[in-house]
Amino acid sequence: MFEGKNVVITGGSSGLGLAMGKELSARGAIVTLIARNREKLEMARTAIKNAGRPVHVFSSDVSRIESITETFKNIEDAVGSPDILINSAGILREGYFDELSVETFREVIETNYFGVLNSIKAALPSIIKQKGRIVNISSVAGLMGVFGYTTYCSSKFALVGLTESLRYEMNPLGVSVHLVCPSEFASPMTEHLNDTRTPENKAHTLTIPEYDIDTMVRDTIKGIKKGKFLIVPGKFCRLTVWGARHFPAITRFVSDLRISREFVDRL
Repeated sequence: MFEGKNVVITGGSSGLGLAMGKELSARGAIVTLIARNREKLEMARTAIKNAGRPVHVFSSDVSRIESITETFKNIEDAVGSPDILINSAGILREGYFDELSVETFREVIETNYFGVLNSIKAALPSIIKQKGRIVNISSVAGLMGVFGYTTYCSSKFALVGLTESLRYEMNPLGVSVHLVCPSEFASPMTEHLNDTRTPENKAHTLTIPEYDIDTMVRDTIKGIKKGKFLIVPGKFCRLTVWGARHFPAITRFVSDLRISREFVDRL
């Protein structure tokens, strides 16, 4: 289903976006990567090249509607209409709520929520014309709260709401919408976080063990091929999400217990 399709990936220079680009290129897709850092994009282009298949890169800031709108016009001219849009651009900030500035909340929301919204707005006419797909990468942190992730969870919960609603609007138009909610996995973003994260956050997030990125890619693509709306990569992660939805009191009890073992009374 990916052979010859134009696939545009935001946040494509690293992490899950880059890994998805590699796999989809190997499956015959024409991959276009969007990210802010031109140098990282060129490195990603080199990493993805597969049997001479073309890989296109565009530097853009998804949090700025003017920037991403212009970028999609350029993609339309240079590559053609996107068949699949994968919104993987995101940032992560962790810390105690009382120590986080309002500006930090705005920064995370601008990228993780408005960055996706802006990209969909810019690509939507082409996606509708192609009767294509929109794949929004949210997080398990968009389905349940996490200690230390008040900024991140806020943005991802908003993204879940946007994606749920968008599915109903796109379905009659023949556009498929997918919501991917991975737990933490090995990536540059989490590696950087491990240097500064609070002990309570580490204890809480590791209720679900960290996955390898290959599992994230494999299960995401499998879910897209099956036409699933909600895709939760990883068997244990799926079980945890199921338990949180059906037995929320037990989930909160287990979470409180893990957090209490590391809790630091700072107030």
